[in-house]
Amino acid sequence: MNDAHGVIHVHSCPVALAPHVAWTLGHILGSETPVDWGDQPREEGSVCTTVAWSGPSGSAARFASALRGWDRTRFEVWESTATNRDGVRYVHTPSLGIFFTLTDAAGNAMVGEDRVRYAIEMARGDATELQYELSLALGTAWDDELEPYRRSVERQLPLKRSARVSARSI
Repeated sequence: MNDAHGVIHVHSCPVALAPHVAWTLGHILGSETPVDWGDQPREEGSVCTTVAWSGPSGSAARFASALRGWDRTRFEVWESTATNRDGVRYVHTPSLGIFFTLTDAAGNAMVGEDRVRYAIEMARGDATELQYELSLALGTAWDDELEPYRRSVERQLPLKRSARVSARSI
């Protein structure tokens, strides 16, 4: 049942891995998935893409698990549902690993009460330490690392390569 939808932003991926990423997306969704690749100017020999998807709830976790092990691959996966459930966001960079957060309907990160209490406890009254703990909970380091990749693609003319891979083509 396709009760979820979202977006996958592959901010950088080595050219040699691009067909594997495209195949993985199609395999997880169980259907042919068009993937249009553009050059990623921040990293020579890398490409980037954005793919909207719809599929079963939990697909974002499957995408993130499949993509996170590939060297030099930076990505974000967002998932929302048509029902009143929380959305999710997975972010990965080679240097930081994977980050996960629940999101609200507007895409804002939702930090739970226990995590906020932990941040307060760890800060011990130090505002700088509290800011640090909350930035960890929000994934600020991942956003900071990805921002130059996002900006470099915004200035670019889109779509220089194309790959259409079906889960049945293997």
